[in-house]
Amino acid sequence: MIYYVGIDISKYKHDFCIISNTVEIIVENSSFENTKKGFQFLLDRLKPYNKSDGHIAFEATGHYSLNLELFLTDQDYSFMKMNPLVIHQFLKARSLRRTKTDKADSITIANYLMSVPYKPNSDLLYHIAGKIDTAWRQWKKQVNSLCRSREQLIKERNKFQVLLTNVLDKVFPELKPFFNNKISETLLYILNKYKNPKHISLMKDYDSLRKISRGKFSYVKFVKLKELAKITVGHYDNNTDLLISTYVSLIQTFNDKIDPIDKQISTIIKELNPRMLSIPGMGEISAATILSEYEDIKNFSSPSKMLAFAGLEPSVIESGTLQSNGKMVKHGSGHLRYSIMNIAMIILRYSPTFYDYYLKKRSEGKCHRVALSHVCKKLIRVIYCLEKNDIAFDPSLLK
Repeated sequence: MIYYVGIDISKYKHDFCIISNTVEIIVENSSFENTKKGFQFLLDRLKPYNKSDGHIAFEATGHYSLNLELFLTDQDYSFMKMNPLVIHQFLKARSLRRTKTDKADSITIANYLMSVPYKPNSDLLYHIAGKIDTAWRQWKKQVNSLCRSREQLIKERNKFQVLLTNVLDKVFPELKPFFNNKISETLLYILNKYKNPKHISLMKDYDSLRKISRGKFSYVKFVKLKELAKITVGHYDNNTDLLISTYVSLIQTFNDKIDPIDKQISTIIKELNPRMLSIPGMGEISAATILSEYEDIKNFSSPSKMLAFAGLEPSVIESGTLQSNGKMVKHGSGHLRYSIMNIAMIILRYSPTFYDYYLKKRSEGKCHRVALSHVCKKLIRVIYCLEKNDIAFDPSLLK
């Protein structure tokens, strides 16, 4: 007898039900806490049945399900993670009622599981066979949370960079353009030490600046910056000194928190050595972001499914003899889609293959953002091919 276990994931507790292949409810609307005791409660309910006959599923809800995944893996149970949007559409198709509770959701998940082929996570299959890779398990535990934490820290840092820029626009509007509109470590050092144009115009410690900039801040720039500070059109007072000092300190604090996360991510990625690193412009942080969101690319049977997961596929409009592609559906992971767009912009600067493709789309009359979305799709197809076939990037194969 096949039995289907639907689990609705939440932060502190999980609701579940067990249904047989004859649609008999074996366990109805039960729940367990997100604790060791709660996990043991679930295990006791599963023990009467053969593991090979069990189909377990829950929605992909980010980190809330991670501990349950690891527990099921350690107990040699397979499981299948489902797209929440698919479950929502399944529920709408089954009923016109708007009943939304955790217990009802677990039943919906179990019923949907009965209607589709069971495709457990591939890394679980390796575990069951006793072949799971240690580095991959380490990856599963760490990198997704590291990448998400990094993104949150960067977003918070960006807020204070905007506030600092607003102050500089009043006090010394020529300063940030002098540094190519980037808030670099050198700029932060100058603002932290000198605060305002008057003090900047009197700078004398060039050697310290040269050291901070790793030799990139030339003496010519040093002299030009001092002259620029003397003739600035900006206006400042004692309050702006305090604001600049505060914002610079906060930005440097975020930098100090982000740097060790970057190093830890790079260490793990170097160990895993994904094939996508062979793409020109693809850095370790970028590769980590993509892998952490897709988890195991081998779970996807085609690049189109990877595109759908990121919400990068076009909608299809078909009626009678008419058929056309509409706008991007944007139903997938917004975080992943945003990350891929940013990664694609970096790759354009380093890869002739992708840049030529971008120019081709622009020549067809497409605006920058639409052309960039095509680059993203091409990038995902290339990544799928590299990881699936375990080969390095070769631009000659794309001609």
